[in-house]
Amino acid sequence: MVPEESRSNCRREAEVDGRRIGPGSRVRIRPARSQDVFDLLLTGRTATVESVEEDGEGILYLALTVDDDPGRDWGQARLIGHRFFYRADEVEPL
Repeated sequence: MVPEESRSNCRREAEVDGRRIGPGSRVRIRPARSQDVFDLLLTGRTATVESVEEDGEGILYLALTVDDDPGRDWGQARLIGHRFFYRADEVEPL
């Protein structure tokens, strides 16, 4: 996850596998890096992109809400614990 203070700005879209995705796009989560318990639980789940954000080093992250999360509306309200951040190469566009 990307801490709030390390994200410098929000972008409208990112390119994933040759497709442009942005808020409202649906994706499948495919974590590729160090997998923690959340990555293990979320692998293969579908999610909706809430925002595309860029950190201070120019790395793009997608803020996702998991489609079948009962607290999904909390993620849409940008509350802690229900938005998950993945790099663009860790999702599969649907």
